[in-house]
Amino acid sequence: MESSLDRDGMIYAATNDLIARLTRHYYQPLYNFLSHNPHLISKFTGFLLNPEYISVYWGKTHVAVEYSGSEVIDRLPEEGVGDIKISILFNTDNILEDIIGFKSDSNSNFEIPLAEMNEDMIFPTNRGWEKMHNLGWNVEAQNNYTFFNMRYPKPQIGKFCRIVNSRFFDADETGLIVRHIKWMDFFPIFTERRDGALLFGFNISNVRRLVENDAKYIYPMPDDFKYVQLPKINRFIEIWGNRRNRETDITSFLSKPENEFILTMKFGATRIASELICEWQSERRESIKPDFFVIHPDGYADIVEFKLPDIAGDVIVGRKNRESFSAWLNSYISQTRNYAEYFDDPNNRKWFFDKYGFNVIKPRRWVVVGRRGDFEGDIWRKIVSDYRDISIMNFDDLVDGVSAQFYK
Repeated sequence: MESSLDRDGMIYAATNDLIARLTRHYYQPLYNFLSHNPHLISKFTGFLLNPEYISVYWGKTHVAVEYSGSEVIDRLPEEGVGDIKISILFNTDNILEDIIGFKSDSNSNFEIPLAEMNEDMIFPTNRGWEKMHNLGWNVEAQNNYTFFNMRYPKPQIGKFCRIVNSRFFDADETGLIVRHIKWMDFFPIFTERRDGALLFGFNISNVRRLVENDAKYIYPMPDDFKYVQLPKINRFIEIWGNRRNRETDITSFLSKPENEFILTMKFGATRIASELICEWQSERRESIKPDFFVIHPDGYADIVEFKLPDIAGDVIVGRKNRESFSAWLNSYISQTRNYAEYFDDPNNRKWFFDKYGFNVIKPRRWVVVGRRGDFEGDIWRKIVSDYRDISIMNFDDLVDGVSAQFYK
């Protein structure tokens, strides 16, 4: 019986052979076809020839090859296929389930086989769908086939199959979990014992005949403005819906150029600027760095600060008629008070305008924190009205306020 060391060594050798054969019979023919048809390059699925990395998963019946990276390229790459990541899942009963990383909780006995081509699938576990629904994840925003309470599909033994642009959702104590498969090919493998040794091979003949098809294939990216932007809101929900992600994960997503519309639409701004360092001019104090400036059509900006959606403790404390915001929320408000003090100084305002090119005078300060259920009732509205130039918004209202504008 072979040792795991022997098996692992064999798999690493087989992976090298797999990539070499794909290079010879798939990547290089793809490259050659596009070289002779350069008009196809702008719409070609970029990561097939210019991947950030390739993941290879070995299971009992199939070896899966997954591509990660940008969907588009503007020219053919000059280098090879990039980094290769290998995962060994040799004893798996369902290779796709192990690749996804979380188990199905379906109570259905029905299991669909993977067809040769499987595009735009959404498979939430029951746990995942409950969390998605509670977060306000918009299923109508996705041009996908959604499968509820279904077991994960399996590749059929001896047959090639492909998954393109599909998402799998689950939830745990940290929140929403998502696994996005941009492109994954499953190649059937076969094994036999010879002279006491375990031998196995694989069949890549299917992709050899798909070269021209894949060169002309247009990856499913929506082109209508509404259906380009709405899925990005779902991506935003997926980030703040998981407690493993921090404030910096939220703000870095919003600051990307393709996602700026979330803040510009919500706050009626023409553009945003993130994490600008503001140096004090009239006194020696530590520089401040607000999360976002939302710049309005008149050239003046307000400030938006992000905290986490999951809050610790109550929003309001104190006896009846003596209610006040809790200490943790007051600390957030105090942080934005420093921003107000900074822009009260004309020397700071001049320095800021000279450096960044827009005005900030008596800015409205927004703190985005918590969920809608954390701010129910009228008392918190009465308390926040006592604060000058400060507004508190929850994540649900932020998302709904942007999404609603697509349905007018």
